[in-house]
Amino acid sequence: MRLEKVTLLILVLIIGFVSCKKDDDATTTTIEIRDRAEQQIDDKDSLVDYLSTHYYNKSDFDGNTNPKIADLVFTEITDEVISSDADSLLINAVETRTVVYSETDYEYYVLVLNKGYAEGKSPNFSDNILVSYEGLDLYDEVFDSSVSPIEFDMIGDGINTFGLIPIWRKVLPSFKVAEGFVEQPDGVVDYFNHGTGVMFAPSGLAYFASAITGVSAYSPLIFKFELYKTFENDHDGDGVPSYLEDIFTVDGVAGSDGEFTIDYDDLANANDDDTDGDGTPDYVDFDDDGDGIATIYEDINEDGDPTNDDSNGNGIPNYLDADDTLSTLEDE
Repeated sequence: MRLEKVTLLILVLIIGFVSCKKDDDATTTTIEIRDRAEQQIDDKDSLVDYLSTHYYNKSDFDGNTNPKIADLVFTEITDEVISSDADSLLINAVETRTVVYSETDYEYYVLVLNKGYAEGKSPNFSDNILVSYEGLDLYDEVFDSSVSPIEFDMIGDGINTFGLIPIWRKVLPSFKVAEGFVEQPDGVVDYFNHGTGVMFAPSGLAYFASAITGVSAYSPLIFKFELYKTFENDHDGDGVPSYLEDIFTVDGVAGSDGEFTIDYDDLANANDDDTDGDGTPDYVDFDDDGDGIATIYEDINEDGDPTNDDSNGNGIPNYLDADDTLSTLEDE
């Protein structure tokens, strides 16, 4: 009996020692939140280095109105003899674009392979898009892709669906949808004359401090894409297309930031996308001005467009004007 107690005591001590050892060795990964402006400088250097040292099979896409990202090949420039296609992406291919996002000046790059059907629609930043895509890191490793066309809500409603990373909302509105499609006997749908391109994103327009499968935090990324269709969103069903509910003003131009912005530190801030300051952006708020009347019922002209109704003639549509006299009109 005594021997059994001693053995049990030794076993408990061993287990306790091993458990403590594991706790001592365990480490918790904490991602430091970096300054966006400083990170952008690093990301720009990384992207410019990639663009300066890679080229693509340009001759396969010249005049091609039906380009496929599956045919697109990026090749690193070496010292060996190469073709005239070997001018770098930075020299003869990409467009350099800028945008202010999260109070930071960003520079990103776009390779336009085909703008899309000239008379086709371009998506608004808050619309749904039907696309095929492939995501790569700067080592040309694919971390995500779609074999078949897939539909995304670029902005999301923050509850049932979540939007794409910002670079999609900055780039896709400059392309157009496909001219049409042909359904093959096996059911596969082939789109033609569709918007096709590549976006080269700094981490601040991608996942920034977040890490996903195959992508570490603060990674600049590459996305190849084909744009087929777009669908206009009205997320709250109030009769106002979501993109028109971007009322944030930049340099005096309303709705110019292509995001839904709220100053949660100052909900009374009139220069954001939350008219009544209730903490809910207008595009998912049934009563944008907080006057107790749902936006859809402030369409007094009954033409299905509340944006052109201004009862008191002060230049502010009723659905954004809590003092529009509409309540009085309704009582009468």
